[in-house]
Amino acid sequence: MLRTAARALVPGIGVPWARWSWSGAGVQVHVVDLRSDTVTRPGPAMRRAMAEAVVGDDDYGEDPTVRELQEKAAELLGVERTLFVPTNTMANLISVMGHCRRRGSQLLLGQECHLHVYEQGGVAQIAGVHSHALPDLPHGTLDLHELERAITRGVGNPYHPVCELVCLENTHSSSGGRVLPIDYLRQVHHLAHTHGARVHLDGARLMNAAVALRVPPARLVQYCDSVSFCFSKGLGAPVGALVGGSKDFIEEAWRLRKALGGGMRQAGVLAAAALVGLAEAEEVLLRDHQNAQRFATGLQELASPMCSVDAATVETNMVLVHVDGLSPAELCRRLQAVSAEEVAQTGHAVRVLLFPWTERSVRVVWHRDISPRDTELALRKWEFVLRQSGL
Repeated sequence: MLRTAARALVPGIGVPWARWSWSGAGVQVHVVDLRSDTVTRPGPAMRRAMAEAVVGDDDYGEDPTVRELQEKAAELLGVERTLFVPTNTMANLISVMGHCRRRGSQLLLGQECHLHVYEQGGVAQIAGVHSHALPDLPHGTLDLHELERAITRGVGNPYHPVCELVCLENTHSSSGGRVLPIDYLRQVHHLAHTHGARVHLDGARLMNAAVALRVPPARLVQYCDSVSFCFSKGLGAPVGALVGGSKDFIEEAWRLRKALGGGMRQAGVLAAAALVGLAEAEEVLLRDHQNAQRFATGLQELASPMCSVDAATVETNMVLVHVDGLSPAELCRRLQAVSAEEVAQTGHAVRVLLFPWTERSVRVVWHRDISPRDTELALRKWEFVLRQSGL
């Protein structure tokens, strides 16, 4: 898929650009990095919390800052226990392994979900779990009739694997940050439990979903048997994720974390950053969502036949832009380029960093390091590129 090769397609797309750089004779270039919400940098409060964190040996369960984070997160998510792990990929793998104890068990999930596309097939190569991918609907959901047919296919049939787990992703990244409806979560939970399966929620951007729906995160987790929760995306921490679930499930998760090399020592310096991210989450994510909406509306107003967006589908911090008349990779190159003509016409020198997403789209992602002014500068740069392209 095009988005998996984005770094190769667009020169410089993986370069760690400074927020400000210099180009030409005294021209200051402003960089607006909209590639992902993973590119955030710890702010002063987060760095201070990391420097001052009280720490212990977390592998012995003795780090007080990690314990504080786990307890606060368990309350936030409405689960009995949580476990701090290095990455959300590990959190998802641990969860699948915790539910699918028998090798050859079946996992049902969407064909475009992160766990299926971007996590190296770890559930197969490490856990021996067989994934069966179902088509994603435009909202990021699965067709419930198809899901039930897939779950029941192996019941009493020795020729098919037995479905042990259904994985959902909220928000759904490949659908443009769409939020899974609460009633849909309830229906999937009922369907899975009726046929002896469980539900895991990849909640890497769960706080975005909760802010968008204006509900506590626990409301979205109540229909799941386990949840992963990431701190290094919209919450802005440099490292870390959680696995959440019942007490027994988390005890097994601790053993699996150790087996996968995820046991950490003085991890309180990382947990401290996560605590700051949690405290600021609602205010920061709401602003990100508003900036994304502003961009989508602004791009619509340009009325260019080359780029189109459905603002009604922008629910959180992501915008999927459909591209015609130019390849997404070429559009990304032009948005990164800076010229004297741009400075003369707009009064600004702006470099907008983006990934091509599919053969006909780019994905634009807002985060805490992108201000309303950055959003307006990105729109003006987009307008300049479209005008120069004659489209």
